[in-house]
Order: sequence, then C-alpha cells, then structure tokens
Amino acid sequence: MDFGLTEDQSLLQDSIKKFVEAECPPTRVRDIMESDDGHDPALWRGLAELGVAGMTVPAEHGGAGLELLDLALASDILGWAAIPGPFLGNAMATAALSQSDADAQERWFPSVATGETVLTVALGEGIGEWDAAAVQTRATGGKLTGEKSLVPYAEIADVILVTAIDDDGPGLWAVERGASAMEITALSGNDLTRRVAHVRFDGASARKIASGRIAADYARDVGLVLLAADASGGAHRCLEMTTEYALTREQFGQVIGAFQGVKHQLANLACDLEPAVSLWWYAAHAFDHIQDKTERHAALAKSHLTDLYDTTVRYAIELHGGIGFTWEYDLHLWFRRAMFDRAFLGESSYHRRRAADLAGW
Repeated sequence: MDFGLTEDQSLLQDSIKKFVEAECPPTRVRDIMESDDGHDPALWRGLAELGVAGMTVPAEHGGAGLELLDLALASDILGWAAIPGPFLGNAMATAALSQSDADAQERWFPSVATGETVLTVALGEGIGEWDAAAVQTRATGGKLTGEKSLVPYAEIADVILVTAIDDDGPGLWAVERGASAMEITALSGNDLTRRVAHVRFDGASARKIASGRIAADYARDVGLVLLAADASGGAHRCLEMTTEYALTREQFGQVIGAFQGVKHQLANLACDLEPAVSLWWYAAHAFDHIQDKTERHAALAKSHLTDLYDTTVRYAIELHGGIGFTWEYDLHLWFRRAMFDRAFLGESSYHRRRAADLAGW
C-alpha cells in the first residue's frame, strides 16, 4: 500500500511552491507584514488563481471540490514560505460555510472560489476560550451583541462568520462588511504575517446560517489541521536554513556543520520532523474518509506539530548564534509564526487533554 502523496498532490505543492518562491520571497513578506493591514490583494489574487482560495469549495459553486488534505498541503507550503494574508481565516470560514444552509453557500461560495470575497471566522471569546459550548455572544431578532477575540483579518474580511447563541442554543451567524454597530480593533501580535482583531457587536445586523455547533466545531478542527501543516512547513524551512548556514559558517578554520554538537542537533530535528508529517496527513485524510477520528486527530496533530515547530525554530536560532536574533535576518519571521501556530485555537496542553477525553482515557 502506498502511503505517499498522489502525483496530482505533489504537482499541487510544487506549483504553489514555485509561485511563492517567485512572487513572495522574504523581502516581499517583510513589505506586506509592515503594511497597515498586512494584506496584499495582488498576492491573494495570485493564490486564488492557483486555486488556493476555492480549493475545498464544491465544484458546482466554481471551486475545485478537493479534500482537506489537498488544502493542508497548500498550508504546508504557505507555512514554509511564511506567506502573509487571510488564508487561515478564509479556509476555516469556508469549512464552516460548507456546514451551513444552502442559501448561504449559493450566495458566497462562487466569489470565495475566485478570491473576490474574503471570509473569516469569529470563534474565540475571552482569553484562550475556543469551545463553542462556552459562547457568550448573543443573537436576538437578527442582532448580535457580544465580543470576539483574535479574529483573523477581520479588517479586510467581506463576511465574518460568528458563533453565538439564541433561544434555540448555539449557532452560526454571518455579518457582512460595513455592518452598523460592529467595531473592529486591530490587535498588536508577534506574528505580523497573520493579523488578528478584536470585534465588538452592539446590535449588529446578522443572518443565521447554521444551527447547533457542528459548523463551528468543523471550522475549528479544520483550523487545527491547517495550523499543524503550517507548522510542519515552517519547521522544515527553519531546518533547511540552519543546515545551509551550518555548511557555510566557518569557525576555527572549518564549517560549524562539521562539529559533532551541531550536526547531531540537526540530525535529531530531522528525525523528529519527518515522521510527524504523517500525523497531519492522517488528520487531514480523516476529515473526508474516517469521520469518527476527525476531532481527536486534529487535536493531536495541532498539539504535536506546533510544539515541534517551537522547538525547531528555537534550536535554529541558537545554532545561528547572534545573527539569528537580529531583525535583519529572516529567521524571526518563522519564530513569530511558530508562536502564533502554538497559541491560536488553543495551546498544546489544552488539545492534548481534549484528545485524551475524546479517546475515553
């Protein structure tokens, strides 16, 4: 049995990698992340033309109709290149929309597939609270009241999908850009390639598009897998950068990669990273083929890969020495991204507890 990627999946990754290498090297990443909103519409259009924006949008709505594994493979490459932009929030919202009513899908899926409409999700409340059962935002008569924390790219999103509760319990509401009684406040975070905002609703007009917590939970779990894939790509990039540096940086008359303490650390990181790839591959595959394992394996993949990313980038900085700590050297782009991946949607310890509970331990 072949547990590798298909030829089409390998071609997909190669195409995205060639695009981001040509169109968004670290110099452009820096330009975008230092802009006011951290978003480059031209870059997003380019990714949309490659099919990234509509990868999991059903074919009948103009998308590619692919599986989560395909989308995670794209996330892997975007993490490898530290690409800024609304990919994560848009992908999570697309997943939520797929579990919503047909009218909402008909309205937004076609323009999402082309990249014209940018979606995002507002799930979190308070500090580190991502459980739909703990939602406090309320919907009354088509109006939302409450606050949401860490909403990805809320300032540029055309539609924000919001978890809230009404008399029937939890559900999902859509709030369009420019809605009155909605206040968006940009937050200052460590990772400038993924912007987040605090959103306050004070009677904002909203449309209910899904009942229950299925759509919100599905979006969260998709986000966990995409963060795991992003972490995998970023960790591999850090290992590549450090290996290249170790083979060129000389000390005491020889390259530092010849020192046992350096090459052993690099070898250990490689041995940790390679088998971990299968963890997020399987978690993504489970979404479309083994649904009863979806939630637990998404939690496991996110917790392990983001921890591993954090470890890898810290070793990478240490092995670079003083230059690794400087703003001018690019390694901090991935260090900051690793911090975001580990914290967003819940820390590793939280998801390990969830995975244990889901396993009945």
